[in-house]
Amino acid sequence: MNVSVIRQSTRSRVVSTAEIQRASEALLRALKLPRAELSVVLCDDATIHALNRDYRRKDKPTDVLAFALREGPGGHLAGDLLGDVIISLDTATRQAQERGIAPRDEVRMLLTHGLLHLLGWDHRNDAEDKRMRAETDRLLAILARSERSADAKKTATKKTAAKKTATKKTPAKKTAAKKTAAKKTATKKTAAKKTAAKKTAAKKTAAKKTAARRTTA
Repeated sequence: MNVSVIRQSTRSRVVSTAEIQRASEALLRALKLPRAELSVVLCDDATIHALNRDYRRKDKPTDVLAFALREGPGGHLAGDLLGDVIISLDTATRQAQERGIAPRDEVRMLLTHGLLHLLGWDHRNDAEDKRMRAETDRLLAILARSERSADAKKTATKKTAAKKTATKKTPAKKTAAKKTAAKKTATKKTAAKKTAAKKTAAKKTAAKKTAARRTTA
């Protein structure tokens, strides 16, 4: 699969391009579209407002737009090219606040919704809306499991790395401790030799003094 995620005219950092890249790839795997090509644009309200006005005749910003390459004249020639999903991070953030959820969760929902539109799903009536919502929920559940699995692997990798680091540090600490102990032992031996030398010198001096006294007597 080939997924392109870009930012356009937005400073929002409620979600990273890397997160959307991973989420898009996970969704395509769940939909069994391993060869699909998808483009995702993360933008601001002004950008999506202009697109909404020019292509849908609606002069206002919206949350997500989907431009499907498989629809319209020549759609049968698109092959694995799905099209573009445009998401306004400004609108997504506002909607997330209104719904009491994290902005990144709202963005993932909009990504899933837009992707389904590229595949021909719609919500022109209650029946279609119900089916599309059910499929969106199914895909979001798969995405959540995929992310938990990825997080678990990261945690396990970190723990393994920490154990290896600890293992490397332990021999180093033991070596350092041995060197310190050796230095202390050497210091003690040197001190003992100096003390013994002083005692020997003192005995010799005392012996000389005693000999001198005897000679004088």
